[in-house]
Amino acid sequence: MNDNLKGIGTSGPAGRGNGSTSPSRAARSLAGPAAGKSAARKPSAKKAAAAADDGKPAAKKAAPKKPAAKKTAAAKKTTAAKKTTATRKTAAKKATKQTAAAQPTEPSGVRESVAPEPAEEPTTSTRERHLHAVPEDDGPGQQEPPREATADLDPEDVAAAFAEGARRLLGTDWQATMTDIAVSLRRRLSGDYSVDEFGMDPEVVDLLSHLVEPLAESWFRLQVRGIENIPADGGALLVANHSGTVPVDGLITGYAVRKYAGRPIRPLGADLVFRLPYVGQIARKMGATLACAEDAERLLTSGELAAVWPEGFKGVGKPFSERYKLQRFGRGGFVSSAMRAQVPIIPVSIVGAEEIYPLIGNIPSLARLLGVPYIPITPFFPLLGPLGLVPLPSKWIIEFGEPIRTDAYPPESADDPMLLFNVTDQVRETIQQTLYNLLVERGNPFV
Repeated sequence: MNDNLKGIGTSGPAGRGNGSTSPSRAARSLAGPAAGKSAARKPSAKKAAAAADDGKPAAKKAAPKKPAAKKTAAAKKTTAAKKTTATRKTAAKKATKQTAAAQPTEPSGVRESVAPEPAEEPTTSTRERHLHAVPEDDGPGQQEPPREATADLDPEDVAAAFAEGARRLLGTDWQATMTDIAVSLRRRLSGDYSVDEFGMDPEVVDLLSHLVEPLAESWFRLQVRGIENIPADGGALLVANHSGTVPVDGLITGYAVRKYAGRPIRPLGADLVFRLPYVGQIARKMGATLACAEDAERLLTSGELAAVWPEGFKGVGKPFSERYKLQRFGRGGFVSSAMRAQVPIIPVSIVGAEEIYPLIGNIPSLARLLGVPYIPITPFFPLLGPLGLVPLPSKWIIEFGEPIRTDAYPPESADDPMLLFNVTDQVRETIQQTLYNLLVERGNPFV
């Protein structure tokens, strides 16, 4: 049985697969693709040479490539211009599409009847746009675009504004005031001025009166009453209450008498006023002198209007809670001088000074160190610094009372202490009662 079995490839005619005969299809399929490729043979070099001899042209070698010629400048500009134009066209198309998308949808009939205008394409190059950035001169047919109108200062308006400001500051007769100030300054610079035996300079008094006028009339809204009680000539002694933390009431009283009575006053001041630097010199030029019996009698007998504030620093520096409550009037020294000079005593009541600097505190230690009666503390000073020195705009009323005659007593009565006390108390009570009446009449000091 086993003898009859034959192995594959052991039978058949000899010589199969020896290379003379190509393998069968079945053998090639069994051998796979690699075997088939290896079976294909390359043509030999001899056969290629024989084919060349038969007249077939041989393949030419590829010539080396020449470098491309450089573009000329004109060609570059043309290409750049084409690219710029194409870029602008693309941008214009995009802008047209965006505009069309942003516009609201309209009915088809409207779109057909009104055709959209094509976007204007710029035809100028970049270089031309840079050149046109500089504005060209307007031709004869072109008009300059309208410019915004600028407000020019009119000299007449400036002069009118200056006149109005001067009128508010210096009063209705501001032109005469400016003339007087200019003349006074010219005399001052040339040294052509004079002072009296007490050091008063009339030109300084006039200048100070002009400067105080806006403060008194506009800021304090001053009202003056009883001005007819001041004699037109001859000596008289004005006795007033003292208040206000800073003695501004002396300046306002001097202004009121000069403005409405036409006479300057000669204040009698404490010795501290004349010891202060600059303050004493200015006080002398304003007509002030030391409050002593000798100077007071000389002024009164020479026909001057002397003024005294008997409360002194106790009245000026009293707290705001004690406003308009008179302090002691001393021992009657001013009454003694008036009796010896045989001049009337005119009580003066001043309302309004207590509110300009409301005194709410004091610094005694610093006051002793500086040698002054007090260092005031107000609601605004020293909290606001220099701004706290601006006085509050309270309403002022100054009333000159009826004169108290002293010529009914002989000059020797000035040595009677009881008589001096009675007259001093009479003057004090007259001023105190007048203050109460004026306060009730005035009401709110800032209205």
